[in-house]
Amino acid sequence: MKTPDTLRPGERLFALLLVVFAGYAFWESYGISGFKGLTTGGVMPMLASGVMLATGVVILSNTLRKPASAETGLPALLAYLFPLRVVLFTALVAAFVAVIPYIGFLPASGVLLFEAIWTLWSKGPVWALAISALSVGVIYLLFRVVFQVILPTGSLWT
Repeated sequence: MKTPDTLRPGERLFALLLVVFAGYAFWESYGISGFKGLTTGGVMPMLASGVMLATGVVILSNTLRKPASAETGLPALLAYLFPLRVVLFTALVAAFVAVIPYIGFLPASGVLLFEAIWTLWSKGPVWALAISALSVGVIYLLFRVVFQVILPTGSLWT
C-alpha cells in the first residue's frame, strides 16, 4: 500500500497522541511488576506497550518529515474524518437502534440492510431487497431456530 506524500489532516496530532498513550500504557504496565524477571505478570504488557511505543515513535518521526498538505485546520480535519457517507450511515445506525424497541429487531434489520445495500451497491432496489430479505431470513433461522435466542419483537406488534 502506497502512503501519501503529504500529510493528511490531523496526522501529526494523531501520531503524537499515539506516542503519548503508548508511553502511558508502558508506564502502567511497568507498574504491574517492574523489570523483576521474565516470568512476572507485567512482562507481556510491557512487551506489547513497548512495541506500541517504539512503532509510535517511528510513525511520529515519519510524519514530522512529511510536508504539510494544503488543507489544514479544524474544518479540513472534520471534512477528512467525517465524510457525508460516514455521517449518513452513522445516522442510519442510530435510527436502527432507536426503532428496534418499536418495530422489532428483524424488521429494523431488514430496513437497515436494504438501505445500506441499495446505497453502497448500485445494482438497484430489487437486488437490495432480495439480499436483505435473504439475510434477515438467515439471521432468523440462525438465531431464533438454531440458537433459540429470543429476538426483540417491538411494542408496535404486541
